[in-house]
Amino acid sequence: MIEELLPESVVAVEAHADDHAEGTGAPTPYPELYPEEEALIARAVEKRRREFTVVRGCARRAMEKLGVPPQAVVSGDRGAPRWPAGLIGSMTHCEGYAAAALARATDLASLGIDAEPHLPLPADVLPSVALPEEVRRLDELAADHPRIHWDRLLFSAKESVYKAWFPLTGKWLDFSEADIEVFMDPGHTTSGGLSAGLLVPGPVVDGRRIGRFEGRWTVSRGLVATSVTVPHGQD
Repeated sequence: MIEELLPESVVAVEAHADDHAEGTGAPTPYPELYPEEEALIARAVEKRRREFTVVRGCARRAMEKLGVPPQAVVSGDRGAPRWPAGLIGSMTHCEGYAAAALARATDLASLGIDAEPHLPLPADVLPSVALPEEVRRLDELAADHPRIHWDRLLFSAKESVYKAWFPLTGKWLDFSEADIEVFMDPGHTTSGGLSAGLLVPGPVVDGRRIGRFEGRWTVSRGLVATSVTVPHGQD
């Protein structure tokens, strides 16, 4: 699911809970943790431990596909994952799903992915996530395509924007500091693109300041997933 949202230079590995049900013959997604990872979740509840472990299993399989020896993925500032030298990437997990996407730093400047259950946001969350203009656009989309939970899609898109933003800046990006437009693919009702205008000075990549991030979204298997990729050499 995530892979279809990303360029060919990105390797994505995902794990659905129903793909690994007992008796399916699918490989287990639960690898052993490295000691430095184990230390991060020594006091975690079982659900947190499972999600943490599964998503790192996805990340290590992505490393292998890129020809990089599997290694620990620990957390840096604000919980952002620290990737092996020469790689950039992003991870996401929610109930029953986990994914990691990695690329060589020479191929992309940054990327962010996010997956959420395809359910409405709690009523009190949207006002803290969306700008008034975003709410207006979501209402228009919902009137034409009511089967998509556009509020949850917007939340996921903001998460992907932040995950792409932080490695480039090392700074917090508030929900109100990116104005996201969502588009549908022609002839499709469950996939499309997104464009995020940055309302604060954007990161400088290859000597150029970036004012907008571009990405993709899809709805499938009870989930909404989004991605943002930041190429080199863009305006």
